[in-house]
Amino acid sequence: MASDSVLLDITDGVATVTLNQPDVRNALTPELRVAFRDIMGSLEFNDEARCVVITGAGDHFMAGGDIRNMVERLTMEDGERRKMILEGIHLLHLPLFAIRRMGKPVIASIKGAAAGFGVGLVAACDLAIAADDAFFTLAYCHIGASPDGGSSYFVGRTLGMKHQMELALLGDRFGADRAKELGLINWHVPKADLQAETLKLATRLANGPTVAYANAKKLFNAVHHLSMESQLQMEAERMADSMLTEDHAEGITAFMEKRTPVFKGR
Repeated sequence: MASDSVLLDITDGVATVTLNQPDVRNALTPELRVAFRDIMGSLEFNDEARCVVITGAGDHFMAGGDIRNMVERLTMEDGERRKMILEGIHLLHLPLFAIRRMGKPVIASIKGAAAGFGVGLVAACDLAIAADDAFFTLAYCHIGASPDGGSSYFVGRTLGMKHQMELALLGDRFGADRAKELGLINWHVPKADLQAETLKLATRLANGPTVAYANAKKLFNAVHHLSMESQLQMEAERMADSMLTEDHAEGITAFMEKRTPVFKGR
């Protein structure tokens, strides 16, 4: 499954989703929004994909909103303009839901700019690896707008309150070192090594115990919403679910035989 604006490749269990509008730094054109929604939705239930990588074509990850569309909307009546804004934002909620729901790890692989929605997308992914030249900015305040695209939710659960407000109210650009310090990314590597290091990480995860990963995601997605009793009950249920898999039996057998387990994702 592919489109001109977003590309999909699945090889050896790793699904690579490439935002493919480098001429606009992979900004959120109408075409990219629809293609990204469709591809992320398809991967949620694709058993061939055991790990997902999101990256950008060209020199940048994602520049956020498409300013050209914003300029066009300025000529509209307020009611029509509001409707179009909400429709575009709601469309982008669907791939974010898919990222958090899908029972497989999702990695953001970042080079160049991650701005606006790009920051929220990085925060929504399970793991993030960036080139040492990557830079980040929430940016919305520079165009008189407030955050969208899940950034207030996902960044809000990653950073402390003062850092959230710093990013939202100042919109300053910061680099990979600062992003790692804030907890927005896990690793940064030399730009020349980004693709190889991303594939190494994705391959490791694609060969892991997929059901156990899915249960871990369910647990950590719920932790901010459940009481202690409900969370611990959920832990017990997810552990029982994990321990009924072939991968659990393989993991125990491999441990006893002092060898590396070979997981099948079931």
